[in-house]
Amino acid sequence: MSKLPAGPMAEVRVDLWLWAARFFKTRSLAKQAIDGGKIDVNGGGCKPAKALHVGDRLKISRGEERLEVEVLGLSDKRSQASVAQALYQETEASRVVREAGKEQRRLTGAAFDHPPKRPDKHARRDLRRMKDAR
Repeated sequence: MSKLPAGPMAEVRVDLWLWAARFFKTRSLAKQAIDGGKIDVNGGGCKPAKALHVGDRLKISRGEERLEVEVLGLSDKRSQASVAQALYQETEASRVVREAGKEQRRLTGAAFDHPPKRPDKHARRDLRRMKDAR
């Protein structure tokens, strides 16, 4: 048996590409996001083994972030961040919406969950007991 020369890839699994493009830290997390319905390919749901091609559009939801990207390149190997960023391009509409949401969260203070007041003596004792119980 002879090995075939490695040429440009025609397709790659969605979970593998999401990991290689550094949207998720592990393939397992990428698979969980796909199974949870957080990833849409070309306007429809997908499974982790779905074949991804250059030109496909993905909608990715990660926490508060909503990204819409177009696939520019395929890779099944995780590499440097600069190489990973060359695999996709975020749409301009997605970038505008994401930046507006980020600014809105910053202005409303939603990024910080401040308690309404300082804990009193009893609440401090309860917190101390809870921390010591670990």
